[in-house]
Amino acid sequence: MKFLTLLIAAAAITISFTYGKNYKGAEYRTKENYTYGRFEVRFKPANREGVVSSFFTYHEISSTAEWNEIDIEAIGRYTNLVQFNTITPGQQNHVRNNYVAFNPFVDFHDYAFEWTPDYIAWFIDNEEVYRQTGDFVKSVVHEQKIMMNIWNPVYTGWVGYWNDDFLPARSYYDWVSYSSYTPGSGNTGTSGNFSFQWKDDFDSWDKNRWEKATHTFGGNQADFIQENAVLQDGYLILCLTDETNIGLSDNRKPNILWARENFDNTVTVMFSEEINKPIAETVSNYTIPGVKVISANLNEDSKSVLLHTQNYDPDITYNIIIQNITDDESIPNKMALKAISIIQINELFLPVKINAGGSSLGEFNSDIEWSSSTEYGYSNGSGKMWPQNIIIGGTSDGNIYKYELNGLAAYKIRVKNGTYNIKLMFAENEFNESGRRIFDVVAEGRLLKDNLDIYSEVGKNQAFDIEASIEVNDEVIDLYFPEETGNAIINGIIVDHGTTDININKSLPDDFELLQNYPNPFNNTTIIKFYLNSEQNLKLKIYDSLGRNIVTENLGSLSVGEHKYEWNGNGANESSLSSGVYFYSLQGEKNFSVKKLMLLK
Repeated sequence: MKFLTLLIAAAAITISFTYGKNYKGAEYRTKENYTYGRFEVRFKPANREGVVSSFFTYHEISSTAEWNEIDIEAIGRYTNLVQFNTITPGQQNHVRNNYVAFNPFVDFHDYAFEWTPDYIAWFIDNEEVYRQTGDFVKSVVHEQKIMMNIWNPVYTGWVGYWNDDFLPARSYYDWVSYSSYTPGSGNTGTSGNFSFQWKDDFDSWDKNRWEKATHTFGGNQADFIQENAVLQDGYLILCLTDETNIGLSDNRKPNILWARENFDNTVTVMFSEEINKPIAETVSNYTIPGVKVISANLNEDSKSVLLHTQNYDPDITYNIIIQNITDDESIPNKMALKAISIIQINELFLPVKINAGGSSLGEFNSDIEWSSSTEYGYSNGSGKMWPQNIIIGGTSDGNIYKYELNGLAAYKIRVKNGTYNIKLMFAENEFNESGRRIFDVVAEGRLLKDNLDIYSEVGKNQAFDIEASIEVNDEVIDLYFPEETGNAIINGIIVDHGTTDININKSLPDDFELLQNYPNPFNNTTIIKFYLNSEQNLKLKIYDSLGRNIVTENLGSLSVGEHKYEWNGNGANESSLSSGVYFYSLQGEKNFSVKKLMLLK
């Protein structure tokens, strides 16, 4: 997808072949055009805010009246979203910010879409996740080229905020395949209605099939150059670079983007790029004056490090000094010694009430954009205030429903680990019929409402609320609103205490420390890590949500230091377990500690 707003349509049509921009991206495109079919790719996108890594088909146009395009886009600001879009004549966007239960930037995944005269459907790892069947699908009739590109848009509301420290950014493509649409006589795809035609494993540049683009367009901060489309080691690597260090060259050192304290007295440090794991996990590379850093763990994104501490006082403002960090290049670039202030928590007092899309109103806080320095906020979307003389029925908080956050993709709220009651407030103040706005509501990975059509539920100018109890184990409430039709909206959010506290911890800090398992949630194995400050006998147990003992492991006498226990939630003894929340406890000679984990099957 070239961009998301009609305001720059004219700029987009004008393709420029000059090279006056400060950044250089890449685009790989077929020479042949295709009409209908199944288009597949296996790729790992660039994990950078402000960057789009894409796989799409596009009809080269001379006016927006001819626009036909089908997109899969990974946008670096989101760790649990992949964006789908169909763009139709007049540059009409039909967007879905599709929630996924994994971080798409960590590993390769298979993505595909099927384009037929009657539907367009998207697939992730061979499972259909979204389908469009609206009348607009019938206008997607023009032949299109298969394309992949990497670029940094100027549109911060869409992609987040670019930083030169993010350079270079790379998106890796393992293979691409195409199957033609042959209903009733195919050998692949939905109902066997597609016939396999070709697959390119990117062992070399097939110049008969592919070309490397040399152009740019409005809203793109980069020029596309051939040197930044690299084929190496069986991958197509699309690179985003500066003007000088093009291709796979990299002489830029890692930088610290931010450091932030967490409620459990850990500290998260975010770096500008993927860093070397052994060096990142060397405790002596981190100094917080007055605080002991006892461990450092590189997270799965390979960019952020979680520091476990002792003697950390959240009432004190700390600086952190970091040294020796290198990136993961074959010839590593080493960061100089640097210091940065640790962002302190500004804890929200519950119940927290948010006027989504609006300013502060009574007990409701004003809305803000999510960032490393905020306690809550939205990603994407814009605020709107409806006429104050409209009357909202079905509520005593009618004024809140007159404000609206429109087009949001995600919302996050920082809280302590625990159980919370949330109230999500909606009102349809625009449309007078059902079917115009439909979206899903996802909280903490749980689908709260499928295909919410507010008008269909209660009509226009009527309050519709979703209330649920949720469990948080990563100190952030994550809300997502995948679109089915039109833009998602929300009018207000209320978060209050739940009935129980997940973060039960009765261990003494000078005895041992039980850490949160990782990955979490997980669907196969997970690692439970703990630290001992004295040699002792330990027992680890896992319980279900009803308190039934699932696993008991006598760990015996363990020495001082770091220890790990790997649990396979799909093992022989656990094969009957279902997805859900489980507890794990570590019991020592004097104390014990309990935490929760989430098993997905």
